[in-house]
Order: sequence, then C-alpha cells, then structure tokens
Amino acid sequence: MNSEYHDNFQSAQAVAGKKLDRAVQKSLFDRLNWVRNLHKYCVSDHQPVIFRSSEGEAEAWMYLMKTGIGKYEGLANWYNFTFRPVFTGDFDEVTKLALLAAIAKEARGSAHKITLSPMPEEDQSTSLTQRAFEQAGWIAFRSKADDNHVLAVKGRTFDSYWAERPGQLRNTVRRKAKKNLVSTRIENQFTEEHWKDYLHVYANSWKPEEGSPEFLKTLAKQESDAGCLRLGLAYIEGQPVAAQLWTVENGEALIHKLAHLEDATKSSPGTLLTAAMFQHVIDVDHVDLVDFGTGNDPYKRDWMDTVRTRYRLEMYWPNNPMAWFPILKQYLSGLVRRRTSH
Repeated sequence: MNSEYHDNFQSAQAVAGKKLDRAVQKSLFDRLNWVRNLHKYCVSDHQPVIFRSSEGEAEAWMYLMKTGIGKYEGLANWYNFTFRPVFTGDFDEVTKLALLAAIAKEARGSAHKITLSPMPEEDQSTSLTQRAFEQAGWIAFRSKADDNHVLAVKGRTFDSYWAERPGQLRNTVRRKAKKNLVSTRIENQFTEEHWKDYLHVYANSWKPEEGSPEFLKTLAKQESDAGCLRLGLAYIEGQPVAAQLWTVENGEALIHKLAHLEDATKSSPGTLLTAAMFQHVIDVDHVDLVDFGTGNDPYKRDWMDTVRTRYRLEMYWPNNPMAWFPILKQYLSGLVRRRTSH
C-alpha cells in the first residue's frame, strides 16, 4: 500500500492523469477540476493538501486544505452538494477501507484535526471514512451538517409528477400562466448576454451577495462546453425577472442557483421558471434524479419527495497534545446532548 500527498494541483494532476476527469468521475464534485476552480476563486488563501493512496490499480484521493496549524478541512464550500473521498480503478469495500486507512495514517504526520463536510451516506462514504480513520487510530465524531432534498423521478413523465405536487403549488402555476405575463427560456449554451441577465436577477434579488461570481461563470462555461448547462431565465416585457443555474449529467439534474426579483413576486416568475425547468429535465433530458443541493428551505418540500442527511466528520489524532482539549470538549458536548434528550 502506497500513500503520499500533494500541495499543488499540478503534481496531483500529473499523477492522476485523466482518472479524476469527467470521463471517469461521474459526479461533478469528485473531479480535480472542480476543486482546482474552487480553490482558485473561493479559498485561495488555504494551501491545498491532496492525499492519495494506491494498491495495484486501485486509488483513493482526498481533497483537503490547510486551515490552521495541524488543521485540515475538506476542500469544499457552500457550492458543494457533497464532499467525499474519490476512488479510481478496481476496488471493493474492503479495498476502499484499506485505501482510506492508508490516507489516515499518512495524515497523522502533519495533522491533528481533519473536518469533512457535507458528506453523503447513501453510498456509505461517511461510514467508510469514519471506520478507516478509527482503524488508523483517529478519534472520529459524526454530526449532522445539512439536509439534501432530492426527487427520484422513477420513470414518471412531468405530467404524472406534477399531478402529485401540492394543490396550492399547481394552482399558482395554473393561475399565473393564464395571465401570460411571464415568458421562460432554457439555454444549453453559455452566452455573455444570457449570463448578464442571470447576474442582473441575482444582484437585484433577495439573495445575499454571491460568494464568487467568477467561479459560477467558469462553471457555467465549462458545463456549457460539455453540453451539461441548463440556464433558466424568465422575463416580463423583455426584462429578466428570474434566473436559475442547473446542470444535467449522467441522469442527474443539479439545481445550483435560483433567484427572482422581489418586485416581480406577484407574477410568480420563479415558480413558473422552476416548473419549466422540471418539465425540461424530466421530459427532455429524461433524468432519474433531481438534486436541490443543501439547505432546508421550506419551499423545497413542494418540489421534492426525499430528504437525505449530509454529515460532518471531525477527526482527531489523539497522540498529538493539540487534540486533547478538543476531544474532551467533544465528549462533554455529547454527554450534554444525551442528558438533554432524555
């Protein structure tokens, strides 16, 4: 079993070749290009620390960044729907566990705390990572980080999906669509004109200032080139009033961003645009899953049918004195939570 780490993307790319690219990694968030752009535009003040372990053709990668003395976090932020270790080659669960344990042992030399979030569990990523680090001697604490709302299409048409939505939502769309004030369009190709309309809506909506407009623009261009962009725009009298950034790939539609102008709320352009986007990805793209990302906004329940938990793993290396107080604090917090729950 071999293990190593890289403190720059160039050397990691040289070793990985195309194994961490789109053709091999089916999830957007698992690709080296995703973390490279995220680092460039969002977290460039944190040094990347990219761990790799290998045995034969099987490899595990973990994208981390240094956030303090002896402290690493997953190289991720609010743009990530998930964060997890990435695997390539021929592997099973036993191999995965061994590869992750090798990374955990490698990390002991430079870190006393590693925090990973938002981790999924439907593929056992959280459990496997926790088990591997505990086998390597780390002390791990798992907690809930967020909620993830998804829709499993299960072969339905949009009409059959829509018939199951709450009556109030369906009535709103029917009434507002009758007035014919709002026009919608869904663009698969990036253009500066359409992106300008997207930025106008976002800047004048209720949303807080965008964390990194350049990161999103780079993402939109990249996904347009790959044929995966779905940029939804709604207009009233030619003026943009709602905008949504989705991507579609490998049977999944990801809803990255959505916003509308507050003074256009009475016409419900955001709701009408969302309905148009769902109809497109279900009936035209024929996706199997629609993913609304992280966040527990109440309106998501009207559109989705399943809630998945996203987890946080906080892992400490107990042989380092800097980890002792945080470990004690975690144990005490756990005792308090258990007492208050009884």
